[in-house]
Amino acid sequence: MPIRVVELFAGVGGFRIGLEGYPKRKDASYDVVWSNQWEPSTKTQHANMVYENRWPDANHCGENIEDVIENKFDEIPNHDLLVGGFPCQDYSVATTLKNSKGLIGKKGVLWWSIEAILRRKGNDRPRYLMLENVDRLLKSPSKQRGRDFAVMLASLNNLGYAVEWRVINAAEYGMPQRRRRIFFLAYRNDTNVYNQILETQNKEDWLDSDGIIASAFPVREINEKINRGNIEGDLVNISEEFNKGEKNSPFENCGVMINGEYTTVKVKPDYHGINKTLGSVLINFNEVPNDFFITEEDINKPKGWKYLKGSKSEVRETKDGFKYNYTEGSMIFPDALDNASRTIITGEGGKSPSRFKHVVEQNGRLRRLTPKELERLNMFPDNHTELNGISDTKRAFFMGNALVVGIVKKLGEELSERIDAIIKEEQFA
Repeated sequence: MPIRVVELFAGVGGFRIGLEGYPKRKDASYDVVWSNQWEPSTKTQHANMVYENRWPDANHCGENIEDVIENKFDEIPNHDLLVGGFPCQDYSVATTLKNSKGLIGKKGVLWWSIEAILRRKGNDRPRYLMLENVDRLLKSPSKQRGRDFAVMLASLNNLGYAVEWRVINAAEYGMPQRRRRIFFLAYRNDTNVYNQILETQNKEDWLDSDGIIASAFPVREINEKINRGNIEGDLVNISEEFNKGEKNSPFENCGVMINGEYTTVKVKPDYHGINKTLGSVLINFNEVPNDFFITEEDINKPKGWKYLKGSKSEVRETKDGFKYNYTEGSMIFPDALDNASRTIITGEGGKSPSRFKHVVEQNGRLRRLTPKELERLNMFPDNHTELNGISDTKRAFFMGNALVVGIVKKLGEELSERIDAIIKEEQFA
């Protein structure tokens, strides 16, 4: 029986592709039973248009998730796994509710939508979570390092979950883009995975070799420095007091938390396979539309590509007339084709010169990356975001927001294999 999935903050479906495949594999271990995508800052819901076009028969909701939770909660079906790449925001706890519903954060902060679903589902809350965010989550906010992640760990602990996390750079496991993101898996306290973590005496063994993330993405022997701590207790107190006055976050790039106790270490990847490169994703030269090529004029004009990509040491002036010395180093121009690409950003599209957009040289000509190439860097199917009414600039924006599908695929495979192995052990016990 497939693992039932709810996909939140779905974007153009990166989690779904990673878990089900596209088209959906006949032997897929996962079945997305409900999904939601809503972009609060835009009138036209472009990502939702793509999602609905690619999965026209899906049980999909294109409404504000906060409104759905408040007014249509029964429409969210029971499920085994909740997934989502939620925005990185301020996760401080804002208030205590008087009607015994617990603690909430600021309105519009979408972490609390996840928390609300788990809390309101009660005994029917999902057995597993797979979530993704930017790696600075472990260190935010700047005035109270690690508080935001501590609030998340504490709220999941209060709901009866164990959590393991890892910052994964896709390129360090052979994928074609250098994209660092934190992935965390959570396990409900009546699952066998939870019990396996509980029974592991040295929690660093779980991080080094025994855990699901370590099995999917192997690491070298872990760093000798191990941080341990406790995030049990009242969320308001954690929000206000956790790590207060300290310069550094206690959370390293890898860790596990159970029963309020966390163990966290710094790890390095251990990968010996084939490495995909930026050059490997390029389309044929004769397929590149003319407007992606960069003119000599745009390269050499005063604020052109060459200037923006180059090193600088100059006096600049603010709007208020304050003058200051500005310096920055040069970037590789054009981008190297024999390595994984730099991280795709949301501003990757459009013709205007930019320091951060990718520029490649092909057949002696400089050009920007096409939407299909950006999709390939995130390991999406070719032309997944191509649709009438969706501009190339918007397609680039989608990929700047997306995750690397290959990471979700590997995590999903390892999770389903671990669940299947446990079920078989129980059947023959």
